[in-house]
Amino acid sequence: MDIKSEVSRRRTFAIISHPDAGKTTLTEKLLLFGGAIQEAGTVKAKKSKKFATSDWMAIEKERGISVASSVMQFEYKNCILNLLDTPGHRDFSEDTYRVLTAVDCALMIIDSSKGVEPQTIKLLEVCRSRKTPIITFINKLDREGKSPLELIDEIESILKIKCVPITWPIGMGKSFSGVYDIEENKTFTFTNNLQEIDKEQQIFEGIDIGDKKIDSMYIDSTKEEVELLSLEERSFDKEDFIKGEKTPVYFGSAMNNFGVIHVLDKLVADAPQPLPRQSIERLVNTDEKKFSSFVFKIQANMDPQHRDRIAFLRVCSGRFTRGMKLNHVKTNKEIRASQVVSFLSKRREVIEDAFAGDIIGLINHGNIEIGDSFTEGEKLTFTGIPFFAPELFQSIQLKDPLKSKQLNKGLQQLGEEGAIQVFKPYLGNEIILGAVGQLQFEVVLHRLKAEYLVEAQNRSVSRYGARWIKSDDLKELDEFKKKNSASIYTDASGSLAFIATSKPNLDLTQERWPKVEFLKMREQIQTI
Repeated sequence: MDIKSEVSRRRTFAIISHPDAGKTTLTEKLLLFGGAIQEAGTVKAKKSKKFATSDWMAIEKERGISVASSVMQFEYKNCILNLLDTPGHRDFSEDTYRVLTAVDCALMIIDSSKGVEPQTIKLLEVCRSRKTPIITFINKLDREGKSPLELIDEIESILKIKCVPITWPIGMGKSFSGVYDIEENKTFTFTNNLQEIDKEQQIFEGIDIGDKKIDSMYIDSTKEEVELLSLEERSFDKEDFIKGEKTPVYFGSAMNNFGVIHVLDKLVADAPQPLPRQSIERLVNTDEKKFSSFVFKIQANMDPQHRDRIAFLRVCSGRFTRGMKLNHVKTNKEIRASQVVSFLSKRREVIEDAFAGDIIGLINHGNIEIGDSFTEGEKLTFTGIPFFAPELFQSIQLKDPLKSKQLNKGLQQLGEEGAIQVFKPYLGNEIILGAVGQLQFEVVLHRLKAEYLVEAQNRSVSRYGARWIKSDDLKELDEFKKKNSASIYTDASGSLAFIATSKPNLDLTQERWPKVEFLKMREQIQTI
């Protein structure tokens, strides 16, 4: 099996959006069109309906939100697609940011009635910093919303990315009649309330289709808008797309399966195949013979019966084969990888091989952390996997003191997973939890109860901000730890952190210790 040709078949992408833009629904429909599932679920399922494949946690089903990223692999038109569904809620943005380090492309969803929203802005900034190509899907055209020209202008002015519309809507809301494919000069008619793939969908050459299907008023309006677009240079350029400078734009309704196939075809045709990855040591090319990978996510308790933990690896180079020996670079220990899996959300199956671009799962017995590398022997440390300083802090109190062992185990595993940041004091016993948003604390309490059988409650603590600390001057660092021992903590990875009680406390400490770095984000680990 030729590594280069297998890599060329891979497409690895994440779906990003503001909450409620239709991200999870679109994920389901991509899986449906790709043949991975037979029936699409819903985010808020009734008793008679199934839940979304990507939302598998109990709390996700209860609240109708995604709180953890999911991985789904499926085949479409002789390509292997690795789809990563990410949480839209800002409280779980860290998980999303780390997922974006493992993909080569992003599919951005915009709600046509709301336009560009705050979380979308933040996510696009992350993509831009990594020069990640973006495909845009403007969703919910079956509802009343902003005009398509207004939406294009909003994306360009706020997100600072040039739009290249590939399809254009005909009508909107109750009058939504279909889309005109500008590139192919074809009209696709819309059928409402599709429950499965529409095999009878009508396709017409050109846009002047008379009274065959669509009211001429909507046809005329679409023609005018397309003519306005043609006055500007908006042709699709693959090179500009790969650079992240232009985004192809599609319109449709994910709920009704409409417009999804166009996006899927674009991913296969123009999304980049797996790209080289930068390590501290060197640039790693995808077609190298030797296997290399990094861990971008850890998920605890995907199988409640076995209470296991899975490390999600992005394959960077070479070929993985079942049973091969892998070197865990951090520990310099060799493991035999015989139970490595691929994913369809919670469902998984043991795989025989994998190539660059694939996302594979390795059973984690407690010594694997986010950012770790696995290779065939070479020491490689892949860069760019972020951890951000939390903004909110709480302590945790057990309802049953006899459950302290289970609590510590649960917090350790959830901390390693990145669901919450867990800080253990250098001196003393009070563990502090750090989060980006309040919802993270609620989810942790829920998961402690559901997955570890531990009932606990949170208490507010007087803390202002955390900063990871490091210094080239080890004597200075030791002195700093002695003088500030009450404010020194270690996180789940063993990294040193200073947690200030107030902004003046933080500012004054930074001023007094100029040889110590205070970091809002960390990638590399410096332990006690």
